[in-house]
Amino acid sequence: MAAAWQDVVRDAAAVREAAAVAVDAALLAGVLMRTGEQPHASDVVNYAPFTLLPSAVPRALFEQAYAVQQDFNLLVDTISQNKEFLEQTLASTIKVDNFTARLFRIYMQVLEEGLAQTVFLGINRSDYMFDCGLDGTAALRQIEINTIAASFGGLTSRTADVHRLVLKVLGKTEEAAQLLPNNPAQGLALGIAKAWELYGSQRAVVMFLVEDVQRNIFDQRCVENELWSRNIRVVRKRFRDVFEHGSLDASRRLYVDGQEVAVVYYREGYVPQVYDQQNWEARLLLERSRAVKCPDIATQLAGTKKVQQELSRPGTLEKLLPRHPEAVARIRATFAGLYSLDEGEEGDRIAATAIADPDRFVLKPQREGGGNNLYGEELREVLQKIKDSPERTSYILMDKIKPQPALNYLLRAHSPLQVSECISELGIFGVYVRQGRELVLNRAAGHLLRTKATEHADGGVAAGVAVLDTPYLV
Repeated sequence: MAAAWQDVVRDAAAVREAAAVAVDAALLAGVLMRTGEQPHASDVVNYAPFTLLPSAVPRALFEQAYAVQQDFNLLVDTISQNKEFLEQTLASTIKVDNFTARLFRIYMQVLEEGLAQTVFLGINRSDYMFDCGLDGTAALRQIEINTIAASFGGLTSRTADVHRLVLKVLGKTEEAAQLLPNNPAQGLALGIAKAWELYGSQRAVVMFLVEDVQRNIFDQRCVENELWSRNIRVVRKRFRDVFEHGSLDASRRLYVDGQEVAVVYYREGYVPQVYDQQNWEARLLLERSRAVKCPDIATQLAGTKKVQQELSRPGTLEKLLPRHPEAVARIRATFAGLYSLDEGEEGDRIAATAIADPDRFVLKPQREGGGNNLYGEELREVLQKIKDSPERTSYILMDKIKPQPALNYLLRAHSPLQVSECISELGIFGVYVRQGRELVLNRAAGHLLRTKATEHADGGVAAGVAVLDTPYLV
């Protein structure tokens, strides 16, 4: 924690007063989630969990993360257009990971049929931690890039105001003024609006494809309301609605419940559990359509852990972005050590190293949504079980990042107010729009800081582990 807060953290009376103000401010600002007990109802809500104090983030690393976001947008878009790269990179994974294999089959089917979609929209979030070296200096290290349903762009647009007020209540007026404005909801809506405009039909709607259980609905509403303010009509549908009421006309325009759909914005579809046979058929219908999918299935595949690991191999970035050596250098500077567990001598050696020293590594499956990674003794047990099986190729191994912990209070409804040792993860939202071969929009769209107690190895806000935060640059 920045030295500025040291006087506050141990002052119990000041903390209690600030926490009461903070909770009311969060409710006033709309930093809200539906409750676990009533996940379908908006008449019983509570504040989304957040830190009492903004967390210190090294300014140079924050600026580095922003500076490389357009490069990552370009890279993801380039990979999504490279059938040969996706085919080669995912060849071992699709043999053992049914979910990735099903996505890949749809991808190939749509390519063989010929793409109807001509406008492409990417909304991604590149996540980083600050790795503390032996000499105490911190380095920016990418954890992953999320290319589907990257969340909390809405609620984090409102969190900085809460922290600004808390600092003022604590007598930190100067520090409050230094918190940066941040509105990812506006940036994401800008990308969706551009794609809608290029689709070229004023009557067509933007369709948010959403989960059956929508505890995080207010985060989505922030983006939705930005679109309504531009007079762009938004509808919310589930896979089931698409299956039952979706159709394509002769030009492969998508209609759901009789309304033409210009843009499909996925806030669902990233975990295997949501797909039954009907939902797979709905996904295929969406992919075959002319509608702008965010993401299209190629872009979802570009975000897999196996692709991330392949990008870290020497020479891979250079092949993908031959005309962008500066971008390659900026991207590579953020990589942590990533290792393949493919069958063969290299994979055998890496697996043996991780079994011998599991605390050095993180074992990652091809899954989004948080709470899937394996650490320590659990990592060792799983690797010992699968080390001689093709199943190990459905995972990648990554160096474990060791950030410097700091003290903070994590405010959760119905939880005691207590100080915790915490670590933070910084996400930068990126948005891009491509028409044909031309990138017509490519920008960073804001940031998200999430913080969790050091006792939790894995998991985000939606998984109930991390909480929303605001960076205080130092």
